[in-house]
Parts: sequence; C-alpha cells; structure tokens
Amino acid sequence: MDTKRIIGSFQHTSYQLKSGRIYQVFFLTGYWLLVTGYCLAQSLPQFTDITAAAGIDFIHNSGAFGKKYLPETMGSGCAFIDYDTDGWQDILLVTGKDWEGNRTQKRQTMALYRNNRDGSFTDVTESAGLAVPLYGMGAAVGDYDNDGDPDLYISCLETDRLFQNRGDGTFIDTTEASGIHNPGFGTSCAWFDYNNDGHLDLYVANYVEWSRENDLFCTLDGINKSYCTPESYTGQASKLFRNRGDGTFADVSRIARIEDNTSKSLGVSIFDYNADGLPDIFEANDTQPNKLYQNNGDGTFIETGMLAGIAYNESGVATGAMGIDAADYDRTGRESLVIGNFSNEMLNLYHNEGDFFIDDAPAAQIGNATLLTLTFACFFFDFDLDGNLDIFTANGHVETDINTIQSQVTYAQPPHLFHNDSQGRFTEALHKVGADLAKPMVGRGAAYGDIDNDGDWDLLITTSNGPAYLFRNDGGNRNAWIKIQLVGEKSNRDGIGAQIRVTSALGTQTRTVKSGSSYCSQSELTAIFGIDEDTTIETIEVRWPSGTVSTRKDVEPNQQIRIEEVSR
Repeated sequence: MDTKRIIGSFQHTSYQLKSGRIYQVFFLTGYWLLVTGYCLAQSLPQFTDITAAAGIDFIHNSGAFGKKYLPETMGSGCAFIDYDTDGWQDILLVTGKDWEGNRTQKRQTMALYRNNRDGSFTDVTESAGLAVPLYGMGAAVGDYDNDGDPDLYISCLETDRLFQNRGDGTFIDTTEASGIHNPGFGTSCAWFDYNNDGHLDLYVANYVEWSRENDLFCTLDGINKSYCTPESYTGQASKLFRNRGDGTFADVSRIARIEDNTSKSLGVSIFDYNADGLPDIFEANDTQPNKLYQNNGDGTFIETGMLAGIAYNESGVATGAMGIDAADYDRTGRESLVIGNFSNEMLNLYHNEGDFFIDDAPAAQIGNATLLTLTFACFFFDFDLDGNLDIFTANGHVETDINTIQSQVTYAQPPHLFHNDSQGRFTEALHKVGADLAKPMVGRGAAYGDIDNDGDWDLLITTSNGPAYLFRNDGGNRNAWIKIQLVGEKSNRDGIGAQIRVTSALGTQTRTVKSGSSYCSQSELTAIFGIDEDTTIETIEVRWPSGTVSTRKDVEPNQQIRIEEVSR
C-alpha cells in the first residue's frame, strides 16, 4: 500500500507547535490521523561502544582460581579524573590482583588512561606512578590539599591508599604520611567537607571481616562450594577521616559517632537530606539496615535511617543494598535516593518528603522491572538533556551458575536505563539507545563523564573479572545544555558540596557537586544541566559550602563556564 499517496489525497491542515515540529492533521469522514513531520516519537540519543577504538584494553582481575573467595564476586569501580588538568576527562579503572601463590597472568595494577583529545586514550599508569599492585575496590577523586590538582583515594581489600597529585602528571603515595589507616575491606568512598572548614574530609565504607584464613564453605546445591553471602561474616565499621588542613588526617569515626561494626556497607552517598546546609551521609548496607547519618553541625552525627524510613524496605526487611545515588530528580528542591539491590529485590526510589522518605519505585514503574536483576552501580543523570534526571544501573549476578538454580536469573545481565517522563514515572529506554549498551555483562562499577567535551554524558562501566566498557553518547547534545565547573576559594577548591541552581523557561533544576555515589566509582565533578529547547538561561545560582552565593544571569547555553567563589 502506498501510504504517502493515500494520505496525500486527504484534506489536511498543518499546525506548528512551540517546539518547531510540524504536525499535519488529515480528515476523512469523521476520522482523523495525526502524523508528525519526521516521526511519531522523538528519537533518543544512541550509546556507541567505543572501547576498542579508544584504545582501552583493560580486563579486571578478581584473582579467581576456583576457591570462590568472597571478594572475587564484588568487582571494582572506575573514575573520571582530569589528572593533568588539561580540561579533558581521563579514565581510571580499578582492579584486584592475584592471590598469593596462584598466578592468573592478568593485570595486577589499576589503569590510568590519558585522554588524547581525539577520541583515543593512552595507558599512562606506569609513568604516572600508579603501577602499584593492589586488591583495589573503590575510587574517589578530590583535591584534598587545595592545590588545583585532583588527588586520588583507592579503597582496597587490605590497606587503602592515598595518592597525591604532584601537578606534573605523576602521583605519590602519601598514605602513611597522611595518617590514613584503613585495614578493613574497603568498598565505596567519598570526599566531602563535613565541618565546612574548606578542607575535604574522607568517608570510607567497609564491608565484612573476611580473610583467606577465615574463608567459609558455602554451597547452593549441598555439594559444590559457592560464594558465601555477607550473612556468613561479621560486619565492619566504616571510617571517617578529618582533614587537618596540613596534609594529614585524623580518624574521627568514633568521635563523630559513625562507627558501627554491624554495618556491611557497599555504597555511600553524601547529600543534605534535610536542607540545613550540612552534608549528611547515606550508607547502603548489604543485608543490614541502611544508615542515614544526620550531621549535627558540631562534629558529630546521629543515625536516623529508621526514623526517615530508609533503613528497611516496606516489608521491614533489610535488603542486599549496594549502589546508591542522591539527586533532585523531580525538581522539588529536595534530594531523593536510588538504591541498587540484590536479585528478587526491586530497585528502591526513596522520594524525599522533607522529614522522611517514601519508596516510589512501584509507582514510578521501576519496581517490577528490576526484580530479577542484581544491581551494583546506579545513579541519576540526564542522558538526553531534556532537563529531567534519568536512572542508569549496572547489573550482574555474583554466582556464575545462578541460572541452574533460578531459571529466570542470569549471571550476565543487561543494564537498565530508565527515562524520566517528568511526571514521576520512568520508562525503560535501554533498547531505544542502540544495541551496544543492551548487551548482557557482569556489571559492577559505573560512572558518567563528558569524554569529548560535547556537553552530554558518556558512560564508563566495569565488569567482574572481565573488560571495562566505554560508551559515547551520540546525540544527547541535540538539546541545549550548560556545563559548569566550580573553583572554591573559602570552600574546598573542587566546590564539592556546593548546590547549583539553574533556572530557564523549563523551570529550576538543582544539582550538588559530589564525590562518591554509584558503586565504588567516581563520576565527573563538573555539572551538566540540560535545558531541552530553551534558548537562554535566566539565572545560575551557586550556594557554596562556606555560605557564599555566586550568581550569573542571562547565560547563553551550549558552553562550558567556570564559576569561582569570591569570598567576602
């Protein structure tokens, strides 16, 4: 049937809407047909796998050799870091290492890839001084000494490491000199300024008391060893290190009242949940109640997770919580939470009601969609720059043979990409953004960053005992955007903890500059706001941790700007 010829014979009227799209309405004996000028639904950006083309050949090393040690299931994270401050995001990939006496021939060190500014990357790990064998887990990026260069913290199964950026393309290990000591099973970590003194402090989540000597025998079928769940081991207390401002840190975990050895923490997100100007700590715990540490403003915290309604799920059960992020996804001015959980547990979408949280996952249509996946990394980001924060999750089971036990659950799993419809609901968009991102993988860490400086978010994903993937966002910048880099003066130099409010005809959007979140990973520290089809930005307001407020008015979109704190 020649549709064009038939439609062409109908009587029609054209309408041009505000968006510029031409709609033609055709009339035939009381019936009408609506056809857009180019398609019924606007296409979404496409995510293209450019890993090989970019020169990234990283394979994660869990050290696995058949003994099924618990840490092998956890995988490691990744980070975007502009380590040489040339304005282009570089890539850091964390890995484990071989168990003593059991060689795998795999990489033993993390990998730092320098952005060549042409879509390719070069492995500079050795020349940068980071070729150190570690059983690494998480990464956090922050300028802890306020010298203009991003420093790096790596959490590890054994002893964590702090690497100071020397400003010449190299790092030096300052762990011992800094006084930081975390011998636990470190996982996610985050820089933040909990006392607003202008110096970045450090929160490190710890998991369970495990060693090769106390490894237990667990089984799914009663015969063969399987990976143990965290219930088999006692928990570990997380750590809070206060920055003294002289290059050294003090362990204030007990003084600050965040020391709790019942925790089994895998995720951490820093956000001001009660809008009192003080950063609070959310800790995602695996099979233990989640913790919300409210900042008292006097150097101490009080745990309010149960009162806030986020310690347990709606059935009163602690979930297998892993990845975590906080953001104002519905433009209420309050930051809500997304939490990744174990398979047979849905994703949590805790909406911030002011004094407490309500899990909106079922109503937002992401509950049932996430029941069979096991989510590690998860975060909010606006991948199509329409002004609404979407949700990404990296998924993958911990048991290689889970499909023989649960026929509907697989080891490798595709990610989730939920598109925000601005009405409180999300739609799975994974199969609308190209086939590359939809492939099953054993996902663990994930982060977003703008690798080509074109204004839209690209994706970096790590897998357990497998390759890392870099996906370029093609077409996200068809909508207007603004990219904002903060430089603190009285506040910490990165502006971590600062709130940025962007107002355009679309409304007001709020973002917090943050370290941590996701799972064991670090996204780019600059902020990108999508403003859909708006042609100007009325106001940009930055509320710095120091209390200073910076304002810009009538800003043209589609550019990167730098806002410096001017203290009075």
